[in-house]
Amino acid sequence: MADPKGFLTTPRETPPRRPVDLRLLDWREVYEDFPRENLEKQAGRCMNCGIPFCHQGCPLGNLIPDWNDLVWRHDWREAIERLHATNNFPEFTGTLCPAPCEAACVLGINQDPVTIKQVEVEIIDRAWDEGWVTPQPPERRTGKKVAVVGSGPAGLAAAQQLTRVGHEVVVFERADRIGGLLRYGIPEFKMEKSRLDRRLRQMQEEGTLFRASVDVGVDITVSQLRAEFDAVVLAGGATAWRDIPVAGRELAGIYQAMEFLPWANHVQQGDIDAPPVTAEGKHVVIIGGGDTGADCLGTSHRQGAASVTQLEIMPTPPEHRTEGMPWPTYPMIYRVSSAHEEGGDRLFSVNTTEFVGDEDGNVRALRLVEVTRDESGRFVPVEGTERELRADLVLLAMGFVGPEKGKLLGDLGVDLDERGNVARDDQYMTSVDGVFSAGDIGRGQSLIVWAIAEGRSAAAGVDRYLTGREVLPRPINPTDRQIA
Repeated sequence: MADPKGFLTTPRETPPRRPVDLRLLDWREVYEDFPRENLEKQAGRCMNCGIPFCHQGCPLGNLIPDWNDLVWRHDWREAIERLHATNNFPEFTGTLCPAPCEAACVLGINQDPVTIKQVEVEIIDRAWDEGWVTPQPPERRTGKKVAVVGSGPAGLAAAQQLTRVGHEVVVFERADRIGGLLRYGIPEFKMEKSRLDRRLRQMQEEGTLFRASVDVGVDITVSQLRAEFDAVVLAGGATAWRDIPVAGRELAGIYQAMEFLPWANHVQQGDIDAPPVTAEGKHVVIIGGGDTGADCLGTSHRQGAASVTQLEIMPTPPEHRTEGMPWPTYPMIYRVSSAHEEGGDRLFSVNTTEFVGDEDGNVRALRLVEVTRDESGRFVPVEGTERELRADLVLLAMGFVGPEKGKLLGDLGVDLDERGNVARDDQYMTSVDGVFSAGDIGRGQSLIVWAIAEGRSAAAGVDRYLTGREVLPRPINPTDRQIA
């Protein structure tokens, strides 16, 4: 283990967030720098458990005790080697993952868990600064061509794995830039896009080819795709958003989160001076209490909203684990993100019943009611709690219901599972020979760490299909539906 007494003598410490009044003036990431000596002490809290449950919590199987020990011993160069052994993109998980590994940390049974996520991001940040992250082009080529459709974390992970073992890989993306939700779904204050861009440069130098602004199934037909490539990886995500079928939904000023968030990123990329959909000066209501809702909240703050209210139909979560959330499961407890810390109101156990418009057809308010669960678990209104809430801009952040059922999936003819996702076998192959799926398109809406894990696993299935060899890490079981 690292420091034999570290967990006894060193309390948990994480980097402070920049003051709210200052960070709302820019779009930079919200955390202050963390002194290296503090980080090394945090790594020393790891007990190197006989059974490290952090492995169970991490879909990637990250070698967490190994690199904690190496950081504590100041061997950062070896630490990044151990980290990259299981995770292609620790800068993405280190900034965006909700850290189910920490929820499964043995120390967390009766103390604060190890700061695993912070150690991870500090390792990769130093590795980039020191020049330890370099391209790893293949020594020889296989002559096989693979198309990866979708450039989010699942697609990028699959592409990098397949390129490094010698296949010619082309990544297709229908947006104007590569990155998927990493590019246009994640606000800059959660992950600056310089992290993504430098990783893409590494992949290009390794030989991965990127083609943006290509809608596969439309701009390139399925028959053309199958004729040109020996295998196809579907990694388009679960982008069919959940809507709210109530009266007044047709009013102007009501947008899905992904009709709102990308514009702020386009501004930060320098594409436009101001977003066409903005919260500036408006009373904003966000329907949905998850991470996407928090992204809308932080974006609205930075755009200068007059007020922001976030609605959630579920009751207020408990502050701590309950009997229904035993260790080492991921606890659904009350959390305050950086965006929540910046302001706004949060209302729980409420349901929207109607949108109210003005004479010009714009939304001006919504009607809501408090709800409770009946004996069957259904949400029922609480009589006498109806009220109106002013809203000039309504953002729907209620999650996604699966992949879009467009020409690509239709023309390929892949089977869907009972949840409407792309069905696949234990090697990640769909019902169509040579066509594989990875990430949310087959799993359903999930975490970035699962997307990377599935991309790596699908790559192993593709390589085995094309060559018969087993040189890439074995797949995780795609039928495992654990949602951390």
